[in-house]
Amino acid sequence: MADQETYPCQICGKHQRKTGLVQAELVHAPIVDLITKEYPAWSPEGYICPEDLNRFRIRYFRDEEEKERDECASLEGTVSDSMNVEDHLPRNDNIEYENELNFGEHLADAIAGFAGSWTFLGVFAGIIILWVALNTFILLSRPFDPYPYILLNLALSILAAVQAPVIIMSQNRQEMRDRLHADRDYQVSIHTDREIHRLHSKIDHLMTNQGQKLLEIQNIQLELMEELARKIP
Repeated sequence: MADQETYPCQICGKHQRKTGLVQAELVHAPIVDLITKEYPAWSPEGYICPEDLNRFRIRYFRDEEEKERDECASLEGTVSDSMNVEDHLPRNDNIEYENELNFGEHLADAIAGFAGSWTFLGVFAGIIILWVALNTFILLSRPFDPYPYILLNLALSILAAVQAPVIIMSQNRQEMRDRLHADRDYQVSIHTDREIHRLHSKIDHLMTNQGQKLLEIQNIQLELMEELARKIP
């Protein structure tokens, strides 16, 4: 009788009736790939018993779980490395720029900073008032700079002539510092864009693979549920 005819399982070799076996061509491709690694003689025209098929299904589930764990760990490592590499972190341009200045440049910056303060205006106004008071009210007999205060005008002209280039030098260095800031901001923006692109590519790759794997797992789970339903009287 055809119903009494038995067929061997390609895995364990035990003979069973056809109704108790699963046709090899109905096994999902991921399970077949796992089986052929251990049993190269696997043929899609043969059969496999449910026990061996379930054993490879469980192995497939475990392998996929381990792969997913490794991929998540790899993604976390990529993010962690991107955050911990010192070369990728923005440096303090102000400290580096200040360390490269010589004494004259530091002095020019200090003078320009003082000349642009309320302290300088107060001291400057006090000196002028004192100068005028000495030469107008105190030293009446022999003022060293009588009205119209030609010596004071000369001193102010010299001060303006010296102060102007000092301020210009300080402004030029400030412009250079601003250019360094702009260049560093550009480098940081480029690096951030590359890191975001890498992370997006990694996440897209993981999502695509996970979607395919979830679909395969769902199909295998549906097969198991159908087999359980057939076994229940």
